[in-house]
Amino acid sequence: MNNKKTILVTGAAGFIGYHLCEALLKAGHMVIGIDNINDYYDVNLKYARLHQLGVERDNAEVFNAISWSSIHGSQMQFVRMHLEERKTLPKLFKKFKFDMVCNMAAQPGVRYSLENPEAYIESNITGFLNILECCRHYEVKRLVYASSSSIYGNSDAVPFKESANVDKPISLYAATKKSNELMAHTYSHLYGIETIGLRFFTVYGPWGRPDMAIFLFTDAIINNKAIKVFNNGDLSRDFTYIDDIVSGVLSTLLQNSKDKSLYKLYNIGNSAPVQLMDFIKTIENILGVVAKKEMFSMQAGDVHQTWADVSKLQKDYYYKTNTPVKRGVEAFIHWYKTYYNIK
Repeated sequence: MNNKKTILVTGAAGFIGYHLCEALLKAGHMVIGIDNINDYYDVNLKYARLHQLGVERDNAEVFNAISWSSIHGSQMQFVRMHLEERKTLPKLFKKFKFDMVCNMAAQPGVRYSLENPEAYIESNITGFLNILECCRHYEVKRLVYASSSSIYGNSDAVPFKESANVDKPISLYAATKKSNELMAHTYSHLYGIETIGLRFFTVYGPWGRPDMAIFLFTDAIINNKAIKVFNNGDLSRDFTYIDDIVSGVLSTLLQNSKDKSLYKLYNIGNSAPVQLMDFIKTIENILGVVAKKEMFSMQAGDVHQTWADVSKLQKDYYYKTNTPVKRGVEAFIHWYKTYYNIK
């Protein structure tokens, strides 16, 4: 194809990064994926995602070595590396001359940031600075990066708008995401790099992370264990299916926005919040099992509600969602049973 791009996807073995790689490859682009494959959650799941891309574990385990895909050939290449490696990452930028970069790599998880804050600074701050510096020195014109709905904190002003004040994060994870947005603004201003920050809202779907609600609930129910329900279930989340997220990310990566400013921020969500107890009920109905529930108080760093105002993304990129929660949950449960070989 004439408009084939060479695109770096960081966090390629992660949930969103993997799906993004699949979509970019399907569209005919050349994808270079990197990931440090840390053990924040089961590395077997990360290697299984890479296997879907044709990158085999024996090759992917080696740090700083380029692996080709057995399915896509040189169109999909993978390197295991740490984003914060200041000597290794620039070599990759020099070699491949990326047209654009999509930074999906980050240390995720609000609760884990209370236990291991250093990991968030290394990956989310130092690693992101390294990405920005490489984009600057190797003349990458467009950087799309993952921010998070967590930066809105416990705001009561819903739906959340990009124009809201987000200067009071309630977790270190949220603070690092806010920092990313500020860092991106600086590089857009100083060096003319187009930066597009995407504030993700509770992404779920096949190949999802084991620390996320739908995975935890499904796993517990199937294995006859109690599920943990925080704030006694009085929570709501703007659950957004992975395919809808990826379509939005692709638009920001590959299309030109109506907004011609270099620095852009967007909410990307379903804009239809669901009560946590209703979400659990949907899982129960599909599995045909009533969950055992253990009720807990609110956890430190958690927020009561999320709800995305996506009108800005709709206006600039014609973004829309197509997946009702019931259909999304069915797709996840089907994947879960297949992956774990459950009849």
